[in-house]
Amino acid sequence: MSETIKIVECPRDAWQGLTEIIPTETKIQYLLQLTAAGVKHIDAVSFVSPKHVRQMADSEDVIKGFLAGLPAGTERPEIIGIVVNEQGMERALQTPGVTTVGYPYSISAYFRRANANMSRAESRELVEKIRQATKSSGHGLVVYISMAFGNPYEEPWGAEIVEDALIWLKDIGVRTVSLADTVGTAPPPYVGALYHAVKDCVAGIELGVHLHSRPEEGAAKILAAYDAGCRRFDGALTGLGGCPFAGDDLVGNIATETIISALAERGVETEIRADAIEQAIAMTREIRSKYAYELRTH
Repeated sequence: MSETIKIVECPRDAWQGLTEIIPTETKIQYLLQLTAAGVKHIDAVSFVSPKHVRQMADSEDVIKGFLAGLPAGTERPEIIGIVVNEQGMERALQTPGVTTVGYPYSISAYFRRANANMSRAESRELVEKIRQATKSSGHGLVVYISMAFGNPYEEPWGAEIVEDALIWLKDIGVRTVSLADTVGTAPPPYVGALYHAVKDCVAGIELGVHLHSRPEEGAAKILAAYDAGCRRFDGALTGLGGCPFAGDDLVGNIATETIISALAERGVETEIRADAIEQAIAMTREIRSKYAYELRTH
């Protein structure tokens, strides 16, 4: 099948919750291995306070080392740097090699206040500043709508709330948006229904999904999104990472290898070949064994 499928590899999301600090050089070599395997879009770093996310304290050094280590003639991948405030935005824009700024915009008031200590108006004002800054600098911008598929906080939620956020983002000029199942509790039919319900309100926007899941539901969620029209998928090799608020140790990012195999069921080839990614998978497993918390079994 000839169609454009974009897979965004998310080591930043995978690493930031690990209890032990991964050495800078290890992160650099990992990004180089992903690039060698043909990964073209990497959510690589975040520019946040080390007091809150110690794992990301070396983001500038990681990207600097990554650029220095790229073999001559290698095509540079898209490098996404996540920010949550103006200071982070400025750091991202000043870091050579970062091509795209990412911002998590929560439609949950509780989650937004707990994570960023912002009101809805303050968060929207920040998104507009980031949009203007990235437009002026020539950087890309992706906005993640967190809690897009529901939340556990007993707040008002529905497709119309997601649609409102999408229309506002389109109106201010954002052209790439990813719908996030932040706590990973949406069943596959819910994923497909929500995506199908809102996709037509933002024609012209690249609308992707950043899904968290228990491993056994990952493929079904990807196929539900794909069948609803999604062509942009975030993942992390071996399913490492996720949201600590899910309340379930087995809820993490959907494994990139699961995304590849699930789409193959629809006859879809991705830009990442499963055989080419094996060494990166081995490196991921090594990082898990050395630096991850001990997962509890159920």
